[in-house]
Amino acid sequence: MSEPKDLPAVDADHARPRGVDDATVAALGELSKALETVHRARGHLYSMHQLIGGADATLDRVVQLLRGAGHRHMADRIETELIGRNVLPGRWTFQIVEEFDDGYYATFQAVERAAREALVGGRRHIHEAEMKQARRTVGRPGHEATP
Repeated sequence: MSEPKDLPAVDADHARPRGVDDATVAALGELSKALETVHRARGHLYSMHQLIGGADATLDRVVQLLRGAGHRHMADRIETELIGRNVLPGRWTFQIVEEFDDGYYATFQAVERAAREALVGGRRHIHEAEMKQARRTVGRPGHEATP
């Protein structure tokens, strides 16, 4: 079974521009992979933000229970040393998230986008599209080149 002639093997949004070499495609593929790793790290940072916030809110209940059990000294210590405490000097987690988003994350995205714009006309995932073409079984259901 052969590929229908009216369907491109790789759609135009993911096709390698004329004159772009393998090394450039590989480098942009690695840059994309690095950005995807940073996206995942950002998700973990947001998880930390939410988990710390939840733990801090839970401490209100802990203080209440300790006071009810007659452990005023320990309840006071938790209330003054832990509840509302900065996670890093001068920072709650929302500030860490904002600094990360506005600094490293924004810069990484801008540099990755600039590299794609300058080198391949802004196209994304060229490496992956070519890998898909090389690995799929032409004519086999579930292996179509494009939607």
